[in-house]
Amino acid sequence: MRRTAMAAAVFAGVVGVTLTPTASSAATPYKGANTAAVQDDFNGDGYRDLAVGAPHAANGSVESAGAVVVLYGSASSVSATRRTVLTQATTGVPGAPEDGDGFGRTVTSADLDRDGYADLIVGTPDEAVGSDYARGSVTVVWGSSTGLKTATNISPPAGYGEGRTYCRFGLSLATGDMNGDGAPELSVGSGCEGATYTGPFTRTGQATTPVRETFYGETRGVVMGDVDGDGDADQFWLPGPTDGDLRGPVYVQPGVKDGDPTPPSYRTALPYADGHAGVIGDLNGDGYGDLVTAVSTDDSMSGGPDGWAHRGGEIQVLYGSAQGITATQKPHVYYQDTAGVPGAAEDGDMFGQSLSVGDVNADGYADVLVGSPGEAVGTLASAGTAVLLRGSATGLTTTQAAGYTQNTAGVPGAAETADRFGAAVHLADLNRDGRAETIVGAPGENSDGCVWVARGSASGPVPSGSVNLCGTSSGITVRGVEGAFGEALPSAHVEL
Repeated sequence: MRRTAMAAAVFAGVVGVTLTPTASSAATPYKGANTAAVQDDFNGDGYRDLAVGAPHAANGSVESAGAVVVLYGSASSVSATRRTVLTQATTGVPGAPEDGDGFGRTVTSADLDRDGYADLIVGTPDEAVGSDYARGSVTVVWGSSTGLKTATNISPPAGYGEGRTYCRFGLSLATGDMNGDGAPELSVGSGCEGATYTGPFTRTGQATTPVRETFYGETRGVVMGDVDGDGDADQFWLPGPTDGDLRGPVYVQPGVKDGDPTPPSYRTALPYADGHAGVIGDLNGDGYGDLVTAVSTDDSMSGGPDGWAHRGGEIQVLYGSAQGITATQKPHVYYQDTAGVPGAAEDGDMFGQSLSVGDVNADGYADVLVGSPGEAVGTLASAGTAVLLRGSATGLTTTQAAGYTQNTAGVPGAAETADRFGAAVHLADLNRDGRAETIVGAPGENSDGCVWVARGSASGPVPSGSVNLCGTSSGITVRGVEGAFGEALPSAHVEL
C-alpha cells in the first residue's frame, strides 16, 4: 500500500535491540509510575511512554513470532527513534520466538513491584506451552532508570484450565489497586477462565495471592477502575458471548471495603449491561469512574442467531456514583445511527472494536475514542475509522463528535482497503502538556502496520502536523506475513 513520507525522522533497527532514549532519564522516578500523569513511564523521566504491539512481526525466519515496540514520550511526544524493541529473543525475556506465538497481542502497564517505574505487561495468548497449543502466556518486562530490561513470566494459578488446552491465557489484561495498599492487582482474561493476582509482585513474577476466577468460564474482557470514589479499584469481568447472552454479560467485583486487605470474592451481575471489552474514565467530572463497554460484532458477522450488537456495533455507558455501578442501572447506548455520531451504521463496521478514555482538551472531562476498523471509506472496504465522543458535565455527548480516517485532512497517508484504521486506539498525554494525544493503530497499512499520533489541543485532536509511525521504521521485521504493528495498544480492544 502507498505510504507518504513520515513527518518524524526514523531509522531501521533490528528486532530485540534496545535503543537508549534521546530524552534524558531522571536518576529517580518522576512522582512514581502509578500517578495519573505517568502510569506508563517505564524509564522514570516524567513522560508517559507508548507500547505498541505487533503480534505478527517476524523474528528471523520465524513468522508471526510477535514484537512489542515501546516509544518513549518526551516534550515533543513520541518518535520512532526513541524506542525499545522487545521480542521473545530479547536478552532477559523468557521463552523463544515460535511461529504463530503472537507476542504482543495485548499490552498494558503498571508498577507491579512498587519501585516507582512502570512495568510492561505483554499477553501472548496464542503461545504454545509444552504440547498445549495456544495455552497462552503473560510476560512482565520490568521498568528502570534505563528503561525496560529484565523480564519474567506470570504463571497461571494452580489448577488453571484443567483438562483444556486452547485457553489463550493473556487474552485481556487489566491492572488496578483494589485494596488500597499501593500495589496494583493484575487480572488476566482467557478462553478458559480468568485469574487475579494480588500485588505486590517480586521480580520472580510471584504475587502475594493468585486466584482462579472459575465463576465465569471464558473471560474475554476484564476492566479495573474506581467507580464509587473510595480510592480503590473495582473490577468488571466481561466473559464475552454466551448461549443465553450474545452481547455478553457484565459482572462487577467491588474493591476492598472497611479496611479488609483482601478484595471480596463476591460478584454482582449487571443484568442491563452488555460488553465484550471495556474501559473506565470519569466522563462527567463528578469524581466517579464511569464504565464504557463495547459490542462490536453485529448479526451480519455472527453467521448464527440474531441478538448481537446494533448494526455496525455499539458502545454502552454506565455512570459511577457513591454506590458504584448497581444492578438496577440501564446503560446509555451509542452506535453510528445515534444522532450526532459520525458515520452511518453498516454491516460489519465493528464500531467498538477498540476503546479508550482520556481528556483530549483539558476540560476536566474524559472523552471516549472508539475504533471502527471494519468501516468502509467510500468503496474501500475495512479502511477503518476512529470516532471521538466528548465528555461533559452531563456525561458522554455527541456534541462536537468527530470522525477520523486516513482521508481526513491533515492525517498522513490515504485510506486503503483493509488498512483497519481503528483496530486499536489509545488516548494518553505523551508530551505532558495536560492534553491527551490521539493514537490510532492501522495494522493493515502497508506490510508492517502504522500508528497515527495527533497532539491534543483546546479544541481536540490536531490532524495538522500529526505523524504516522510505522512498523519497519520502528524496528520490527516483516517477512511473508504482515507485521500488524498497531494491532494492540494499552487501551482495550475486543479479541475475536
